Amino acid sequence: MTGERLRFDGWIAGVGTSSGVRLVVGHWPRSPFGAFSDVMVEHPDGERVLLAPDRRIADFVASTYRFDRVEVVPVAVAVAGDTWAVEAGALRLRLRAGRPTALGLLLSAVPAPLVRSPLWAALCDVPARLLMPGVRTLGRAGPDRREWYGARGLRPVVAAEAVLDGVGLGRLGPLDPPVAFGFGSAPRTPSLVRVTTTVELAGPGR
Repeated sequence: MTGERLRFDGWIAGVGTSSGVRLVVGHWPRSPFGAFSDVMVEHPDGERVLLAPDRRIADFVASTYRFDRVEVVPVAVAVAGDTWAVEAGALRLRLRAGRPTALGLLLSAVPAPLVRSPLWAALCDVPARLLMPGVRTLGRAGPDRREWYGARGLRPVVAAEAVLDGVGLGRLGPLDPPVAFGFGSAPRTPSLVRVTTTVELAGPGR
């Protein structure tokens, strides 16, 4: 597969809640679609929902990951210091990030060309799975594309409050079981990951 490569540079925040609802927020200041944010929601019964800001982004994300339902709704992420405020349709999420972990500091020193490389992602895949079960850094994304992640920083999420459809989702918890939107999950421990994500589309005739 040697087709077009689309890069998304930003952050992924993953949190669980005591209600069993798990949330993954993508905040992408730089992407082929311009700046945008989206939210993936997995309910305790396994239903997977995408909250995307417009139809074009919704169609692309839904072609890359797996969802049972897609909603096009206003999505906004406001960052003030360590605090993130997320509004996406009927979802309200507020979270606070802690100081970078030791692993996060190491990741922040990785040169940008390595972060974008699929070879680097392949090298990181095994240790990532060992250190953070459920996490993958390279894999197939839909029938006609592959995807890889280059982490550039890691901070724990130390506090979070979420309301969905007017109902509080309870206290902060791990992403357990792992979310099942794609080939890998966000870390089990609630985290904010600085990341460059690359999606490679199938080349002509593939």
